[in-house]
Amino acid sequence: MARNAEKAMTTLARWRAAQLGENDKHKRRRPPVASECKSLYACEKWRTQIIREIAKKVAQIQNAGLGEFRIRDLNDEINKLLREKRHWEDQIKELGGPDYQRTGPRMLDHEGKEVPGNRGYKYFGAAKELPGVRELFEQEPPPPPRKTRAEMMKDIDADYYGYMDDDDGILIPLEMVAEKASIQKAIVDWKEKKERQLTHDEDEEMPEEEHIYAVEDSDDDDVEKKKSEGEQKFIAHVPVPSQQEVEQALLRRRKQELLEKYGVQEQNQSL
Repeated sequence: MARNAEKAMTTLARWRAAQLGENDKHKRRRPPVASECKSLYACEKWRTQIIREIAKKVAQIQNAGLGEFRIRDLNDEINKLLREKRHWEDQIKELGGPDYQRTGPRMLDHEGKEVPGNRGYKYFGAAKELPGVRELFEQEPPPPPRKTRAEMMKDIDADYYGYMDDDDGILIPLEMVAEKASIQKAIVDWKEKKERQLTHDEDEEMPEEEHIYAVEDSDDDDVEKKKSEGEQKFIAHVPVPSQQEVEQALLRRRKQELLEKYGVQEQNQSL
């Protein structure tokens, strides 16, 4: 009996008993709705508890060997706890506590930009490598750089303008064959047209075709006469003054200049 009493009075036994008594006294279930809690101390305690649960589940989801279904369940549970934490932070702010959503850390990349998926539903650990999720985190390749005008001009040569299309010796024989075929077809069409005209207009006189290369015969004297007449003939579309009229106009202009010159001098002397 004495030995059992001694065991009960040891430091470890008394600390264990106090711990169990305190847990039984203060152990309560977290309220499902954050707005029901009106104590700032209690809200802080429940928020800390949720953070611990999130950290525990985030450590578990790092194991890719859990399987796709277990990883998806853990990721859903973490997102549910994050939403619940946000509700408790709103309640803490309403009760006069600190604003954790404003002062909390943000997920940024090496360039200082916010990481995709940081808002709304998030993926953690091995959940980022699940089928259909990996594509969300892959960045699109940058567009190819645009070429400058000088770089594009480097690729322009005679082949670009089609100057070297006949060098292969394939196009010219094909063009010759096509040209001969078109000439033969034109001759056949012309002969058929002539035959149809002869058969339908046997009684009517056919007008002679005009010879486009015919040159009219003319005497050399007539040609020279027409040429000489053409050289002497002038057509004036405006009245042209004669030589005498030009001389009179120049004389009047000279007189006017002299009058203006000496008339000004006499007026200055009189003053």
